Amino acid sequence: MKKILIVNGPNLNLLGQREPEIYGTTSFEDYYLGLQRTFPNIELDYYQSNHEGNLIDKLQEAHRLFDGVVMNPGAYAHTSIALADCIRAIGIPVVEVHLTDISQRESYRHHSYTAEACKKCIMGQGLKGYELALRELLRI
Repeated sequence: MKKILIVNGPNLNLLGQREPEIYGTTSFEDYYLGLQRTFPNIELDYYQSNHEGNLIDKLQEAHRLFDGVVMNPGAYAHTSIALADCIRAIGIPVVEVHLTDISQRESYRHHSYTAEACKKCIMGQGLKGYELALRELLRI
């Protein structure tokens, strides 16, 4: 059985209440329950942090425990070379997810340092992007 870690970065703990006109009204915890039902043959684990160092620590642990990672780094995608370096170092595939199409948002969101280190970046699909990322990891 494949083991996949889902990692969410800053402010994603507020999904369902944060700017619902942009991010929707479903909490990630509710969506995650649906993912577990959709993928009964994958052992899923979920981690969220608002702190860059905690995300790096979790990714570093992941290479020993998981077959792949789905990661939504949130705003750290646009600022964190440290996260990008970590993704390159851990040796397991990472697929990046963004709920919105970052190329269509504010100009400072157009570039993702972390996506450069990932196998693929899925954006603009809302929460369904996580399902698409899991399917991509199964394909890899």
